[in-house]
Amino acid sequence: MAEVKEKSFEEALQELEAIVKELESGNADLDKTINKYSDAMRLVKYCSDKLKNAEEKVNKILTENGKLEDFEIEDNA
Repeated sequence: MAEVKEKSFEEALQELEAIVKELESGNADLDKTINKYSDAMRLVKYCSDKLKNAEEKVNKILTENGKLEDFEIEDNA
């Protein structure tokens, strides 16, 4: 499976949405549909990985001494 070229999350999402629209139209032949589906699945993984990476970055905060540490939400319930 070929990797997705480096692009922004938004670019990948737009490309994925275009593929989904095309697949939903039902106007493509079987071989093209299979190729588009494969492209879509690569984009889904790419977007998922980008989101996971962003989530990991957001879950880190700078402490007063400049070190990164995990951010935890306190549950006061």
